[in-house]
Order: sequence, then structure tokens, then C-alpha cells
Amino acid sequence: EPTVRTELMEQIPPIAIFLQESRPKFPTAFFEYLMPIVVRYLTDVNNQVRKASQEALLILLEQDLVAQSDIENKVCPVLLDLSAPDSDDEYKVEAVNIICKMASMLSRTTVEHMLLPRFCELCSDGKLFQVRKICAANFGDICNAVGQEATERLLIPKFFELCSDSVWGMRKACAECFMAVSYTTSPEVRRSKLSPLFISLISDTCRWVRQAAFQSLGPFISTFANPSSAGLYIREDGTLSIRPSAQDVNSNSCQPSNNITLMSSNANAA
Repeated sequence: EPTVRTELMEQIPPIAIFLQESRPKFPTAFFEYLMPIVVRYLTDVNNQVRKASQEALLILLEQDLVAQSDIENKVCPVLLDLSAPDSDDEYKVEAVNIICKMASMLSRTTVEHMLLPRFCELCSDGKLFQVRKICAANFGDICNAVGQEATERLLIPKFFELCSDSVWGMRKACAECFMAVSYTTSPEVRRSKLSPLFISLISDTCRWVRQAAFQSLGPFISTFANPSSAGLYIREDGTLSIRPSAQDVNSNSCQPSNNITLMSSNANAA
């Protein structure tokens, strides 16, 4: 019964956390019994069961409960099969989505060697624009996961393809993640390759693409700044932030707190 399997998947993460906390008593229970179920349900015939297993997998990865060997030998092979060119369309869309979401939780070596080649293939998927759309929307996260060298060597050419895709939604998604992609590259690549590419998005025939590009203009320009002098930096979630200068921090620390002011007022009143 699909509802039973779905409910089972929802219970896996709390059970796994309990087993991890009680590991001396159950040293291999999770790896031997529960993890294989999660992996198996990634290919379930029912989409609700698959969705529940995907959510469970992400929680387990986020909690660092999945062994590296299971990631490389069990999880990744299944996702690669589901995202293969001859895979069912629905399975492929789900697989690329989970690949993009889990990339930030895996080691750089695992992502680069096992998932990046397939991601590059999916960026050029001519059959399903939904697959390319997911790739475009998560492009910055993948760049951040694999680092500068792999980004410039393998991903930037794919980014150029997506930025010139015939579907305007693809180009819009690229404009929205442009800062994250730029942040991962060298200053020379930003200047010589990404700047002309960004100009093409600002000049796009679709107003939605142009609007997204103009909204990303400031963040994109900020990636050219020296963080130590400009005070700009990128948080782990990919958002732009401003780091206060040492002078501001010192001046703030010299300001009296509300509690001190209140105590002084009370003392004067006394």
C-alpha cells in the first residue's frame, strides 16, 4: 500500500537519529536495514512514495547520517540510472532535482567525479525543458559545490548554452543565479566571459529576462569587488551581505547599552 510506504519514509529520519544516538547498542542497524529501504523507494512506482524517500534522504544527508560508502555505492548509482537519457521523464526530472539539492551536502570529490558529468549532460537535454530549467535554477549551487577549476573548465560552457536557450524561462533562471556563478570564477573569467554574457541577458528580447538581469546587476558587479576593501562577502546560502569594518565594530562596542543607560537614570533619580 503506497500510503504505508510513504508513512514509513516519514519515520525513517527520526528513527535514524535515535539509532545514531544509541549507536553502541545498534551499531549497524541503520546502514543494514533502513538505508537500503530509502534507496529502494527512490525508484518506487508511486510518486508520493518517491517524494517521501527523497525528502528523507535529504534530511539524512543534512544530519550527516549517511556513510560516504553508501552515498557513492548506493545513492549516486540509483540517481544516475534515474537521470539517464533513456529514463522515464518523470523519474528524470525528480532525479536531477534531488541531485541539485544534495550537491551542497556532499564532498567536492563525490560531486565532481560522480554527479558533475551527468549534470553537464542534463544541461543539454533536448527532450525535456523542465530538466534544463532545474539545472539552470540550481547552477550556482553546483558551481559552489565543485569549486573554481571545475566550474571554469566544465560548467561555464554549459552556462553559456543555457543563457542562450530558446526557452525564455531558462535564460531568466540563468540571470537570477548569475552572481553565484560569477562568485565561483576567477576575475579574468568574470571580465572576459561573464561580463559580455551578462550584457546579452540585459539586452534579451524577453522583458522578463531583462528584468531578472537588471535585478542581478548590482550583485553581479559586487563580485568584482575585493572583499577585504569593499566589505562585501557571500554567505553560505549564496546571498550577498556586508561585513562591518573593524572601526564600526569598535565604535559599536563603545556605545552604552540600554541596560546601562537605564541603570544610570535610576541612579540619578535616587
